[in-house]
Amino acid sequence: MLEARLRKNLDYPLVAVTLAVACIGLAALYSATRDDGLRYLLKQSGCMVLGLIGMVAAARIDYALLPRLTKPLYIVNVGLLLLVMRIGSEIKGAQRWINIAGFQFQPSELAKLVMIVCLASFLVARREKIRELPTLIASFIYISVPTALIFKQPDLGTALVLVAIWFGMTFLAGARIRHLAGFVVVGLLTFTAMWHFNIMETYQKNRLIAFLNPDVDRKNVGYHVRQARIAVGSGQVTGKGFRAGTQGKGNFIPENHTDFIFTVVAEEGGFVASVVLVSVYGLLLYRGLMAASVAQDLLGKLLAGGVVSMLAFHVVLNIGMNVGIMPVAGVPLPLVSYGGTSMVLTLTSIGLLLGIGMRRHTLVF
Repeated sequence: MLEARLRKNLDYPLVAVTLAVACIGLAALYSATRDDGLRYLLKQSGCMVLGLIGMVAAARIDYALLPRLTKPLYIVNVGLLLLVMRIGSEIKGAQRWINIAGFQFQPSELAKLVMIVCLASFLVARREKIRELPTLIASFIYISVPTALIFKQPDLGTALVLVAIWFGMTFLAGARIRHLAGFVVVGLLTFTAMWHFNIMETYQKNRLIAFLNPDVDRKNVGYHVRQARIAVGSGQVTGKGFRAGTQGKGNFIPENHTDFIFTVVAEEGGFVASVVLVSVYGLLLYRGLMAASVAQDLLGKLLAGGVVSMLAFHVVLNIGMNVGIMPVAGVPLPLVSYGGTSMVLTLTSIGLLLGIGMRRHTLVF
């Protein structure tokens, strides 16, 4: 499926760790969903196959051609985010999904990959001026439109992912540290204003309050945080065994097949399984950074940096909220949490990393 000259530079360790994480995810999902385990497993496996096809397709595409597609991609991206606000399905108070032929599609997941491509092209076109504050502001405005639409759904977690992608990519592009620090200060002031003027949803405020003090709301958001900690701690060193977790079996953990799936790994596999999973993620991110470091041009470097920033933010925030050191933000654990759109887009993003690595040597005639 790949040309011989490209296969020669294929990052087999990246492929291996990607498949390892995905397989761990399938096992954790099967355990988390109990009586419906087979149904969830088959659906997620089908999405994994689609994602692997997307990974191969992304690896085959010459990323140097992507800047030609940024305008239509950006327009389609914003269009889908507007469409989901009008005809999207509402689940648990959030309007994030579009039903297509019986399948649920989440445009905000697509937005992550699309904005990595669009922002990389935007920054490459302005590489000479990236150290100037007006250029940095322009790049932030560029991602602010989809970010604001996603926040409106409401989906604070994914909106924060786009901001993290922007930080990672502008840093790699050469933006001044003091300018980025200034954005952090402005962001904190904006957050304070949103809190004060009730722009944030009540449940989003409650999540932050529960993070600071889980005992404040023991029956609702605080309950989630406390039960997640109990599940993680009860696994001790080697865990309770596959499908033997009492917290998950007793339905004490909310969304234990999506946002809180790490508790399943920690309770049933203990500290050992948790370290294995975190280590495999570490290898995945390391190989992603290697792809960025060997990229033959700034475009490849920024594309790889965007994917790594996205994956790293997901892993840190999701595992952090499962163990109580981060607020609950509704961000899935890549390749492990249940979700078809997330699985397909994550694997496709990793395919982009593979394509960048395979093209690190230019042909000279």
